[in-house]
Amino acid sequence: MRSAHRSPRRRKAGGHSRVLITLLQWLPFLIALIVLVIELTPAHFIYTGPLLTAMPALAAVTLGPRGTLAAAAGAVAVSVTTATYNHAWATLQVLTNFSALTLVSVAGYITSGAVQTRRLSELEQVRRIAMAAQEVVLRPVPARLGPVRAASLSLAAGTQAQIGGDLYEAVPTRYGVRLIVGDVRGKGLAAMRAVGVVLGAFREAAHYEDELTEAMNHCSAALRRELAVEGAYSQEIRVEGFVTAAMAQVSDEPVVQIVNRGHVPPLLLHRGRVHTLLPGSFLPPLCLEDLADGPMGGADSYPFVAGDRLLLYTDGVSEARDRDDTFFPLERTMERIRTDTTPQEFLEELHRALLRHTGGRLTDDVAMILVDRLP
Repeated sequence: MRSAHRSPRRRKAGGHSRVLITLLQWLPFLIALIVLVIELTPAHFIYTGPLLTAMPALAAVTLGPRGTLAAAAGAVAVSVTTATYNHAWATLQVLTNFSALTLVSVAGYITSGAVQTRRLSELEQVRRIAMAAQEVVLRPVPARLGPVRAASLSLAAGTQAQIGGDLYEAVPTRYGVRLIVGDVRGKGLAAMRAVGVVLGAFREAAHYEDELTEAMNHCSAALRRELAVEGAYSQEIRVEGFVTAAMAQVSDEPVVQIVNRGHVPPLLLHRGRVHTLLPGSFLPPLCLEDLADGPMGGADSYPFVAGDRLLLYTDGVSEARDRDDTFFPLERTMERIRTDTTPQEFLEELHRALLRHTGGRLTDDVAMILVDRLP
């Protein structure tokens, strides 16, 4: 969550860093432009050979092998242009410039390749560590939990070493099976830290809080304390950074209780038709209780009988789009899946349909928990 919680000073520093990197990447080609201006004007008496030689060397640091070749080709093109324009092909100075440029280009290409290989290796190592950490925190739910069968699925949209910001958990308690699905604003290790805080609070509160609402409040209080420790709880967080979550409780009674804190509403598959379980009143995301209009309401109850299926998910599913910017038809897809599938098979079907719809390009994290009411 830190990416959403950082102060204006931190955001300004991050913006300056990105601008500096961009300038460094364009610097070799800016040098080529400067050399052309010097050589094609009365200022051509200035010796520009070292400037052109520096182009592939600078590109090797920031642009990789392809960028180094592009910078070297640009330097050669400028050298040929200026030598032709000044009729200086036979001079020792031009021959020396070409020799130095060739040596630096070859060295820069080799160096950039080695640097890129090392960076990719380090990135792969970080990615493996991140995935291992995420698997420890987001463990698969058991296939059988009291009166329900269950399955879970989590997919991170980050392509490199990024960690997803979605969370889920299901635990059997004396009150019934309690489940949570949430979405942390932001990505990376900071988001994963918030995931750990919320899940840790849920795994504790789920066993001793009589009311489902109080269990959710416990998660919000834990997250608020974590932000206070970081010294980051401010108006900026209230506006930009938050965690949405939906918590459900399935007991032996033919109902399901749900507390929804700004999250996408769960879906109930009953006799082949999908029903959206909209909350009775708006409840703000975690840590944003001061945005509520009056006292916070309690849990909502919905019928949940034998044969029904309940899906808790994140907006990475419902808001996934195809090339034509069309949303993923989640409800229609659920209704098309065979009723005799297991929860795990059901989620795998949803996963394949989601990838077909998006062409394999997920732009947001995905987390889902599916539970079946057993006879």
